[in-house]
Amino acid sequence: METIWSKTLKPGEKWSGVVSRGKLLRFTALEPKANLSLLLYNALSPYERYNMPDTLKAQHTLFLTAGNVLMSDNGRVMASIVEDSLGWHDTVSGYSHRQDIDTKYGITRYQDRRNDWLRSGEENFSVELVRNGLTLRDLTAPVNLFAKVSVDEDGQLMFHEHHCPQGGYVILRTEMDLLVILSNTPNPLDTDSTYSSGAIQIDVAPATPIESHDLCVTHCPENERAFENTWEYYRLLSPQKILSKG
Repeated sequence: METIWSKTLKPGEKWSGVVSRGKLLRFTALEPKANLSLLLYNALSPYERYNMPDTLKAQHTLFLTAGNVLMSDNGRVMASIVEDSLGWHDTVSGYSHRQDIDTKYGITRYQDRRNDWLRSGEENFSVELVRNGLTLRDLTAPVNLFAKVSVDEDGQLMFHEHHCPQGGYVILRTEMDLLVILSNTPNPLDTDSTYSSGAIQIDVAPATPIESHDLCVTHCPENERAFENTWEYYRLLSPQKILSKG
């Protein structure tokens, strides 16, 4: 990858920014037990955002890995998973709340511990949404990169504690101009009594043009239709609209 931008997110940290279509987003776990919660919005029209039910239903899956795509509520592909060393990324456990963090790890306050206070996923997302002109009403179900949550025979969600080793990575290709919001906070189902979510390295690089045999396009017929919807969307956008909002 020819990296054009990099950033490291320490445990508890958050980030948001616009990443244009045609980029590779590589996320690497610098420590074990990583959990990076991810939200995606159309940077030109933020009312369009990642839709968990449509993504899972269309691809007949509970989790995401290489070949899968993240679909919007308008039936378009927002991002594709082009490489993945882990084979499973959680889509169903959501994000942590203030009460969850206080109950599991103890009450902390910024006034007492400054930047070492223990943040929740909801708080991190709330701040970044407001920074980008959105509100809590725009908060949706995230993808928890690096985490594995399965379902047992009784229908209970199971968190797999040692799923992500140091060096685990996943690479997303942006298929739309995206507002990306990230929260490096523990998975709400994490069984560890110590607040931990390993540091994450983020690298952005240009993506090569999509070829006809692309893994994500050909993964299933539903993926191909969603890609066609995305390509049509950009063919119909005028250059003036893109420049005025980009």
